Amino acid sequence: MIGLDQLRELPVSERIQLVEDLWDTIAADSESIRLSETQIVELDRRLDRFEEAPGEGVEWTALKTRILNSL
Repeated sequence: MIGLDQLRELPVSERIQLVEDLWDTIAADSESIRLSETQIVELDRRLDRFEEAPGEGVEWTALKTRILNSL
């Protein structure tokens, strides 16, 4: 198994790719991930708020651009 110190020696681009690949394996097993009651309540609250006023949100592309421009 590769140690954390060895992973730190990889270029940033390779570490990012490794994280993306790891996330893809987690997403593939998503049915085994269970939300807590607190998470379910919060997601329901957010969905209700969106359905009450869908125009109040910010589209992901606009938000992402704003975040990247602030860095």
